[in-house]
Amino acid sequence: MNRPDLSTAHVLVVGDVMLDRYWFGEVSRISPEAPVPVARITRREERPGGAANVARNVAAIGGRVDLLAVIGTDEAGEALARLLDADGVQAQLTRDATLNTTVKLRVISRQQQLLRIDFENPPAPEALEAKRADFDARLSAAKVVIFSDYGKGGLAHVDRMIPQARSAGKIVLVDPKGDDFEKYSQATILTPNLGEFRTVAGRWRSEVELADKAQQLRRALKVDALLITRSDEGMTLFQEGEVLHVPALAKEVYDVSGAGDTVIATLGVMLAAGLGLADAVRWANKAAGIVVGKLGTAVVHPDELFA
Repeated sequence: MNRPDLSTAHVLVVGDVMLDRYWFGEVSRISPEAPVPVARITRREERPGGAANVARNVAAIGGRVDLLAVIGTDEAGEALARLLDADGVQAQLTRDATLNTTVKLRVISRQQQLLRIDFENPPAPEALEAKRADFDARLSAAKVVIFSDYGKGGLAHVDRMIPQARSAGKIVLVDPKGDDFEKYSQATILTPNLGEFRTVAGRWRSEVELADKAQQLRRALKVDALLITRSDEGMTLFQEGEVLHVPALAKEVYDVSGAGDTVIATLGVMLAAGLGLADAVRWANKAAGIVVGKLGTAVVHPDELFA
């Protein structure tokens, strides 16, 4: 595949943002208080997560990106805003005094995750309405809109935003969550992983049955394509009368967290650059193969993707 020209690729990302915190330490004993390991923390890292990780992946690859999201008026929200600015993301972050910015804290020792602690609560309706106004203002400039749903309440109006974006002639990608995909109707492409697809479509016993269920869901939701990411099996694209399977390219899987963010970000950038869907999927698959070799939520850079 030839290196695409990304100079005109402009993507709008909307969704649930979070701050991923990593505490690294050494474990050499068990606590006398309970049968749990004691970690002596020696290093800490912070990275944008959720829709924020999608946006930073778009920027890292070389696309222009706007991000719309709601954060709290707290230390975690300020940290997230600083990280996004450093990553070159144009973030319009609505502050909500009732919201605790979502934080995922992971404790890691010897490259193994010992514990994850989540801090979260849904945003207020007033903050979501303010974000809708920002969406109206920023929609026209983007070629592709990505909705990144992590089930934290930031996409309560997605069922209205998708038709609005499609009516404006935009390509709409959705990384879905939960058991109700009806709210994503009329999107251009949905990108569920196997587990998310199974939740809404039920189990299957063969590739033929999987394909039947995928096409049935695609038609029911009136979406142009369904891209199912399948971990070490790669990904499969379902369109009307056409199925494309792309095998995984990962040489070594280190951490799959955030891989879906990289997939949809790469897909969005390539489509915004004017590539066809099949080629965009192949680039997204290559990016996924690179990012799963990194720890935690990470990005893919041009020198890696286009090598």
